[in-house]
Amino acid sequence: MPFPKRTDIDDYFAQLPELQKPHLEELRALSHRVDPLARELLKWNTPAYVRGSNTNQWILQNFTHHCSLRFSTDFFGAHKDVVSEAGYDYGEGFIKLPYNRPLPIDLLTTLMLARVAEFEISDTE
Repeated sequence: MPFPKRTDIDDYFAQLPELQKPHLEELRALSHRVDPLARELLKWNTPAYVRGSNTNQWILQNFTHHCSLRFSTDFFGAHKDVVSEAGYDYGEGFIKLPYNRPLPIDLLTTLMLARVAEFEISDTE
């Protein structure tokens, strides 16, 4: 069954099933804390945190049994070992966050801060 079409970012969060809301709302708040300069946009029917003219910092995704924090595959490739050592599954560009486990806030913050730093370095070059 396809996800419902969202009209804007607030509609995305309003339409989340109850099981998914705590994780996704916590990821939203963490995104704002880690990168207050990022704009929160609805892209591909999901929240994207964007810097500059249109550079995605990361994207939130919701699925039936987990949510994901998605980065570019180039960025995330350098961080797979840390994610694996923390005991989390991952794919090309994303960390899988099961709803039945607390969010690894320290790990997610580290990943987000590294992405912000990478953007800021490339933005000044």
